[in-house]
Amino acid sequence: MRRSDPLIVGGGPAGTAAAISLGVSGVRPILLERQHVTGDALCGGFLSWRTLETLGRLGIEGLDGHAIDRLRVFAGTATAEARLPHKALGVSRQQLDSLLLARAEAVGAGIERGVTVREWRNGMLETADGTRLSPETLFLASGKHDIRGLARPRPEAGTQSLGIRVRLSAHPALTRLVGGAIELHMFEQGYCGVELQEGGRGNLCLAVRKSRLTDYGGDPEALLAAWAAESPAFGDRLTFREKGCDAIGAVPYGWIARETLPGVFRLGDQAAVIPSLSGEGNGIALASGILAANGWLAGEPADQFQTRLARATTRPIGIASWLWHWGEHADTARLVAAGVRFAPWLAARFAEWTRIAH
Repeated sequence: MRRSDPLIVGGGPAGTAAAISLGVSGVRPILLERQHVTGDALCGGFLSWRTLETLGRLGIEGLDGHAIDRLRVFAGTATAEARLPHKALGVSRQQLDSLLLARAEAVGAGIERGVTVREWRNGMLETADGTRLSPETLFLASGKHDIRGLARPRPEAGTQSLGIRVRLSAHPALTRLVGGAIELHMFEQGYCGVELQEGGRGNLCLAVRKSRLTDYGGDPEALLAAWAAESPAFGDRLTFREKGCDAIGAVPYGWIARETLPGVFRLGDQAAVIPSLSGEGNGIALASGILAANGWLAGEPADQFQTRLARATTRPIGIASWLWHWGEHADTARLVAAGVRFAPWLAARFAEWTRIAH
C-alpha cells in the first residue's frame, strides 16, 4: 500500500518546488500556507541563471523581471564591477511565489491558505486555531519562520544578524544608477544588496549585526541615515525609498541542518541558511524541495535526505560565509572590492562556486 501523501508547511519556493515535483509524479500533497494572500517576502528577489533553469524544469513560465548581467561592489570609496557568468533576473517574491503556487495547484497539490502552524510535539502539528495534524511525512518549508519543537538554533548573543528591507520607487534616474547590476554595498558589520525588479522598482535589503543596530538605538532609520552619510552611492539609492521598512531578526546565517527527526524533511531556510549576499537563497530552496520530493518518491528516509542536502550546501554556504565575514570589516571589504576590480574573472568564479549543485 502506498504511503500517505506528505504534508507541506510553507508556500514559498521550497514548499512549492516539493509540491510541484510530487504532483507531476501523481502524488497529492497538502500544502499549508500561513498567508491568505501571497505577499512580497523580505529577501530572495535575485534569480541566478541556474535558478532560472530549475524554474523552467518545474514548468514555471511568464516571469516578468529585470535583466541582471553584472555585479557591482562598493566598499568605502572603492568601487568595482564584473560580469556575471550568465544572465540573471530580478523579480519580486510576490510574483515568483504566486507563479509557483499556481503551478503546484495545477498539478494536483491541495493549497490551504491562512493556516499558521504553531507547534510540533510528539509527531503532531498544532495550528493556530487548535487543529491537530499527525502527518506520516512532513516537508518543513516555513522559511525564516520557526515552529516550536522544530526551531532552528538561535545565533549566540553578539553574533545575531537582522534582515531589513526597504522598497525603492521606480524612476528613470534609479534605473540609470543601478542598471543591469546586482549591487553589494559593504559596511562595518553589515552589507546591503540592491537590485531592480519588474517595472523598475528597486529592492534594497540589508543584513546587519544586531550589535551594530544597537549602536543606533535599535532604530533602522538611524542606521540607514548613517550608512547614507558614509556612502554617497548608497545615499543616492535611498533617495528613491518608499515609506516604511520590513525587518526580521535572529537570522542564523551559515547554519546547516545535519540531522532531523523521523519523517521530517527540512527544506529551504529550515535546512540551510546561506548569507544573502550570495544571491542563492532561492536556488537552495528550490533544489531542496526537488531533492526531498524525489528522495521521498524513491523511499529515502528523512535522515538520509538531510545528510545528502547538507553535503550539497556545505561548499556554497562555506564560501558565502567567508565572503560575508570579510565584507563586514572595512579593511577586508576593500580587499574584496579590489579583487573584483583587478580580477573580475575571480568574481565570476565565486558566483559559480556559491551555486548549489543538484
